[in-house]
Amino acid sequence: MIDFDDTADTDAPELASGMNITPLIDVLLVLLVMLIITIPITLHSVNMQLPAGAPPPGATLPPVVRIEITEQNRLLWNGEALPDQAELQHRLRLASGLSEQPEIHVLPARHASYDVVAQVLSASQRQGLQKIGVVGLDDY
Repeated sequence: MIDFDDTADTDAPELASGMNITPLIDVLLVLLVMLIITIPITLHSVNMQLPAGAPPPGATLPPVVRIEITEQNRLLWNGEALPDQAELQHRLRLASGLSEQPEIHVLPARHASYDVVAQVLSASQRQGLQKIGVVGLDDY
């Protein structure tokens, strides 16, 4: 009688049931190297068209109007005292009508009223002036 007992072959090596992926990895590495070799080398330069001829004339700086607000809330237009708000409105209207609008630099004193500073800024904006700034804030 033939015995089909599996215990008789214990010394025989067991067969691997999985797929051998070593050739697959080798093929993928070869393809990766070929891909890297065939990619064109990028140049680290930028092609641009530079202007030819003489450079344009330098930009001129716009005129500057300095409006100072003193500690007593008085207004000075480039060092000249203004009698009232109507004169400020008139000068701002003239400045806005110029072909090249001036820069308005508002310089309030340390203890000047915020209300007066706000009135000067809003009056400048209402007259259509575009370049308005408060200067001298480094002291604060």
